[in-house]
Amino acid sequence: APAAFTGTQEYERSFAPRDYLNEYYRLSDGQGRPNAFLTQNLRSLAKVFALEGLGGDTLLDVGCGPTIYQLLSACERFQEIVAMDYTPQNRRELESWLRNEPGAFDWRPVVQYVCELEGDREKWAEKEQKLRRKVKRVLKCDVTKANPAEPVSLPPANCVLSTYCLEAACPDLPAFRRALRNIGGLAKPGGHLVLITSLSTTYYGFGEQVFSCLHLEKAALLEAVEGAGFEVRFTELQPYPAGTGHTDAQTTLILAARRRGT
Repeated sequence: APAAFTGTQEYERSFAPRDYLNEYYRLSDGQGRPNAFLTQNLRSLAKVFALEGLGGDTLLDVGCGPTIYQLLSACERFQEIVAMDYTPQNRRELESWLRNEPGAFDWRPVVQYVCELEGDREKWAEKEQKLRRKVKRVLKCDVTKANPAEPVSLPPANCVLSTYCLEAACPDLPAFRRALRNIGGLAKPGGHLVLITSLSTTYYGFGEQVFSCLHLEKAALLEAVEGAGFEVRFTELQPYPAGTGHTDAQTTLILAARRRGT
């Protein structure tokens, strides 16, 4: 585990998006064993984005990293998506897939898996096209800022999605609570917040790289969500499957919450 909090400079200097994708986001490993970490997340996201009232014009994906798996169910419910990440190499990796560049990461097996969950595996090309069309912007974001999209001012969104971001970006619980208020402020009243968070985790890594993680318990997380002005509508706890990545993660919590007000 890292001795200290991994700050933004360390991410810019040493986070290798392709190594991260190869470690955590291939549908099966070299021996053909399925990636239970990924399929659990995909099934949970499919459930969340089927909830009544969860949809609308815009979704903001905060701390998207170099990944698209988290948008595969969501893109059926929203017209426009803005993807945001702090690290330039993550944004470049994502843009490479969005532009369908040769050599971009191959998400096809993952897209096919989600299409199968939705009832038709053969619709994968259509879904890829739809997602590429709906992601309108890829922006820099910093969750420690009151406006994480600064200097861009975004209209309030129907939904803010954030997967495995805040626990990596925050050194302690007060910082986590502030960051949650910052990203929650991007949602309109009555809009939703969807989070996937690692619980009881102190580090995650891949290759030679190790990054810190804020050790969170479920109660503290739910309290922080309520404190940011949201009412929790849905939660699901999943055990973290052994063998995925280099981490001491115990559990994954998926939640959806509605911002108070109308």
